[in-house]
Amino acid sequence: MITAFVSQGNRLARLADNHQHLPDAIWIDLEAPTAAEEDAVEAALGIDIPTREDMQEIEVSSRIYREDGALFLTAQVVATNAAGVIEIGPVTFVVLPDRLVSVHYHHPGSFDYFVEWASRHDTPIRCGVDALLGLMESMVDRLADILEGEARKHDALSRSLFSPDRMKGRAEDLSDVLRRIGLAEDVNAKVNESLGTLVRLVGYLAVDKGNHSPLGMSQATHTQTKTLLQDIRSLREVAVAQADKVRFLLDATLGVINIRQSDVIKIFSVVAFVFLPPTLIASIYGMNFEHMPELSWTWGYPMALGMMVVSAVVPWLFFRWKKWL
Repeated sequence: MITAFVSQGNRLARLADNHQHLPDAIWIDLEAPTAAEEDAVEAALGIDIPTREDMQEIEVSSRIYREDGALFLTAQVVATNAAGVIEIGPVTFVVLPDRLVSVHYHHPGSFDYFVEWASRHDTPIRCGVDALLGLMESMVDRLADILEGEARKHDALSRSLFSPDRMKGRAEDLSDVLRRIGLAEDVNAKVNESLGTLVRLVGYLAVDKGNHSPLGMSQATHTQTKTLLQDIRSLREVAVAQADKVRFLLDATLGVINIRQSDVIKIFSVVAFVFLPPTLIASIYGMNFEHMPELSWTWGYPMALGMMVVSAVVPWLFFRWKKWL
């Protein structure tokens, strides 16, 4: 699908006929493009659109390169699918002096947010670099929102894990806690991966503004790039701290599981020890010897029962006194 935008009065506007007015667009967005759509953009702009396989290359030379006067930048961008699950996929930005082309095969919500914001607020977009930085700022804002939401989830997990009710058996199942920790680690890893690619791309733009002057990068955009780079680095620090928190929660959960298992084993051990003396007494009076005086006593049976009860209660009281139970 091709979606083209122009800048009208410092605001972003969507073109009605995308195919006919491609040369007039300041930003062309290709979402899961067909071969015909790729050919149309390549014919209109004179560039080669990278294939999906090219976008998935992990070498730096494959993610940042120049070709035919255009700058090709590929970043991993997070998106929320229809099921509400956060996924990640590559997005290639083709920066030309007068426009920007973005290619992706998933639907990042940050793109929609940028379109909505730029269409309602004065956002001067004079060249492809302006559109690129606007999109990247939107992506960074989205990543910040995700990290903030995950931080609240981590706090809820911590409260659930160390809740006083857990010792009383009224807390949620630990298997569910492990599942939530796994989801938190997955989201944090995707956010960290996205931030890692963004810091590489923005850092490349901020290194030498003179090298990017043919693309229309001015002193103002260079300053904007450096500010954006600082924001991304600060978010990476937050992501690293949250990764440590997830590892701590995982270790704590496994520790609680081990304590639970130890408690169960301890209970079985105590029960076995408590019933061992009564079993010994019952075994003695269950022998088939002829001369056992207690068998002929009137109070022999109550005496044996009393001995079994006492021999079971005494160890139990001892364990309680030692606070082993």
